This record gives sequence, C-alpha cells and structure tokens, in this order.
Amino acid sequence: MNKEVLSLIFLFQIYGQSFCRNGTRPNIVMVMSDAFDGRLTFDPGSKVVKLPYVNFLRELGTTFLNAYTNSPICCPSRAAMWSGQFVHLTQSWNNYKCLDANATTWMDLLEENGYVTKSMGKLDYTSGSHSVIEAWTRDVQFLLRQEGRPVTQLVGNMSTVRIMRKDWENTDKAAQWIHQRAASSHQPFALYLGLNLPHPYKTESLGPTAGGSTFLTSPYWLKKALSFPVSLKKNPHYCKTIVSSELITVPKWLPVDAMHPVDFYSTFTKNCSGVFTVEKIKSIRAFYYAMCAEADAMLGQVISALRETGLLNNTVVIFTADHGEMAMEHRQFYKMSMFEGSSHVPLMIMGPGLMSGLQVNQLVSLVDLYPTVLDIAGVAAVGHLSGHSLLPLLSKARVFSKKQHPDWVLSEYHGCNVNASTYMLRSGRWKYIAYADGLTVPPQLFDVTLDKDELHNVVLKFPDVQAHLDKLLRGIVNYPEVSKHVHLYNRKAFGAWRHSVGTNFSQVIANLRWHVDWQKDAFAYERAIDKWLDGSL
Repeated sequence: MNKEVLSLIFLFQIYGQSFCRNGTRPNIVMVMSDAFDGRLTFDPGSKVVKLPYVNFLRELGTTFLNAYTNSPICCPSRAAMWSGQFVHLTQSWNNYKCLDANATTWMDLLEENGYVTKSMGKLDYTSGSHSVIEAWTRDVQFLLRQEGRPVTQLVGNMSTVRIMRKDWENTDKAAQWIHQRAASSHQPFALYLGLNLPHPYKTESLGPTAGGSTFLTSPYWLKKALSFPVSLKKNPHYCKTIVSSELITVPKWLPVDAMHPVDFYSTFTKNCSGVFTVEKIKSIRAFYYAMCAEADAMLGQVISALRETGLLNNTVVIFTADHGEMAMEHRQFYKMSMFEGSSHVPLMIMGPGLMSGLQVNQLVSLVDLYPTVLDIAGVAAVGHLSGHSLLPLLSKARVFSKKQHPDWVLSEYHGCNVNASTYMLRSGRWKYIAYADGLTVPPQLFDVTLDKDELHNVVLKFPDVQAHLDKLLRGIVNYPEVSKHVHLYNRKAFGAWRHSVGTNFSQVIANLRWHVDWQKDAFAYERAIDKWLDGSL
C-alpha cells in the first residue's frame, strides 16, 4: 500500500471517531463508477488487481459483500439508486425510458434540508438520453449482432496516466469544488461524482451508433494495476498486445448447446459466439482490471482533496457502481445479465461514527442508498421506498430501524441483448432467475455458495426451492403482468419511431449498430417487424 494511503488511514483513525464532529451533520460524497465488478472490492477478487483507494475504504469503512444492482444496465440502475424505488415501480424499462426529469431524488431532499449539493460527471437516470429504439429487437423473432466483438487497445506508454480524459476532467472539478467548499462555507455538503470508467469504450471503427466494446488502457495502468508480473508483447500475426500471466483466470464456459436460451441469445447479440483464444480472453480481462485501477485513482483524488482540506474526518464517503462487467465470463462481455459479473456491484461506506474494517454479508441493493443517505443526514424520507436504510448495519452507535431489512434483493432487466424480461431474486444461498410470463421461458436456479461460477442450473433438482422462491418473487412483483406491459411499451415506442422516420425507415434502420447482419436479409427482417407491430408475434 502506498505512503499516501497509509497516511490517510493514520489520520482517519485519529480524528474520524464521532459520527458528526462538533455536533454538525456530516458531508456526504458519493463516487459512482460504471461497470465496476463488485467482487474486486474484497477477497479473493481484491488480490487480482491493485486498488489502493478501494483498499483504503475497506480498511476504514464497511464493505458489503452481497450488493446488487436493481437492473444491470446504466439508466434503469441509476434511476433505482436516485429514486429508491424498484425498476417496475418507476417503469424505467431501458436506457431510453427512465425517470422523469422532475422526479424527486435524495439529492433534492438534502438540498431542501440545508445541504449544499453538487452533481458532476455521468448522471444518466432520466428518460431520453439514449436511443428511442433501445430495446425493440428483443421482441422480434430473429437474431442480430447488436454489439461489436470485444477487443483490446493499448495506447500511450509507461507515462500515460490520464486515459479517460472526460472522467479526469470531472474528477479535477470535483476536487476543486471540495477545496472551494472548505474555504467558503460551514454548511454540510453533498457531492456526487459519476464516472464512465471502467465501462468499455465505443468502438469507433463501427460507426457513430456503435456500443462500447473496446477495452482500452495504457502500459502504465497494466503494470500498476496487476498484482503480479505482466509481460507485454506483440503478436506478429494479429499485431495486438497480449497480456501474459498465469494468474489471470480464464472463465469456464458451458458448451453452446447447454446454454440457457436467453444466455445464448445474449452471447450471440453481444457478438461473442465466435472463437476466442485463451490469450485473447486473458487480455480482455487484464485490460478491464487496468481500467478499474484508473477509476480507483480518481476515487483517490477525491479522498485526497477531502484530506487536504481537513474535511475527511467529517465526511461520509460512498463508493459504488451502476452494474458490473462480465469480462468474458459465461461467453459474454458488457452487462445486461443476472450472472455475478454483471449484477454484483461494489458498495463501500466510510465515515465518522461508522464501523471500520467491517464486512457485511447482508443482501443489499442500490435502492437502499436513498434511505441510507437520508438517514445519515437526519432527513426524513418522503413517500414509499423500495429500499431500507443501511445505517443500523454501519453505525458504531445503536441505531433504531422502523423496518428490518429483508433477506432478499430484487433485480430486473427489460432492455436490449436479452430476449425476455428477466427477474432475479437473491435469497440466502440461492439465486433464482425467472423470465417473461414464468411459463414460456424456463427459469434458472443457482446455489451461489457451492457454485460460484454459476454453471449448474439446479432448478429441476430442487423443485420445492423453485416453488418457494417463485412465490416470494410474485409477492414482490407481479412479473408476468410487468413483462406484458414492457412488451406493449416496446411495440408502441418502436411503432411511433418508425412512423416518425416515414419512408426513410429502411435506410435508417439499416445504418444502425446491427447493420452488418441486417443487410444480409433486410426484406425478411422488415417482414418480421411488420408482423410484430401488427400483433402477429
């Protein structure tokens, strides 16, 4: 651990003892990354990649070992975090359809109750920030590759530190704002910083509508991030950088014919159904770890600004992410899956009066942050919330909770690259995944205690467990009805978009991100769309 982090730990242990120093309410700083695998914040994942500021939070704060996104995609996940409500309650169906711009967030309530507030960087929780036809393909009976094949790209040299420039610019602004607050006011403040990293970069060669399928970093971060020697060399046949290390694991994959049909659909539409060499898989994973290390450095800059201004001792720091990253587990990259790589998020909370070095097994999710932040600030929550305050699990003092946290978490997904609305219930050792109306697509059940790789669907082996969890799930959300509502929304939204482009429809849709597959049989695809819009499918 570097000297700066060690000095931070020493100072915090001396001064950061009371929940609210001098009787004042604490400042609150949240750093939310994008696509950060939560399993990297505790062992054994934390041994793979060097994340000094994540380690700092783990030593001096509380780490939640079972924290989940409420939807494994950017906008719906953030909508849940900002509103404190499950996705089906806010009808945040995909990256286009999320919260209304005037929705009340926990940040709004803090401002109404005397906090100075500031949000910087990636917000991405209101409707309209992505394509209106985000998820239409999931309801039409054909396969289109919707993403670029995952690739790696090495840039710069051993002195190239700032790769994701936009994130660094926002981090610089956040640090400057902290310094300004320290000099100008004694009011408590709440600062939110949203990062793009370690989300893969857009693959520019695929055109302006391409998604993010490029894992991009520099030699500096590859060498700095990995906890073991790494050799970089050029493959003379492909002119690509290869990361060689025996300690980067290669995920186990099921044979294609043994995959669940929804998982195969995701693998195909994410352009991962082809051949990947072991060295390519290792490179993708190593580059992803390096991108996580760069994000960790941004977190560190915020923590350092708090230390430099003397504010760290009276500030609650929260680190989390909207979702994880598959990084070639289950023959996929990206998110949009209920497997651990995609759905498991980091959640670390450090602050005065809060437990240090604590690891909590309680199942929690992003909707819990809304009541938790308000509880820390002493602000009453308004309206119905899906989440529960985590303060009773964190505080050194005895904190009374009106509602006990349930022993389950819910995540749901209704967006692209998955051809059925998906509902995940974690409860105890089990992960239960139901689809659509609960009848047309078979469910999955994993014992995540014994089967950490989630390769053995035991739903037929444990019918009583499946029946119990399905009953519990239906008591939380009437998922067949929600799935029906999403299906109707997709058809209506796409029909309105098609009408808006008029006679240019064929040309416009052929130039979107699936254009290579589309052009092979455009007439058949258009006929299938017509049937879907007419209600024939």
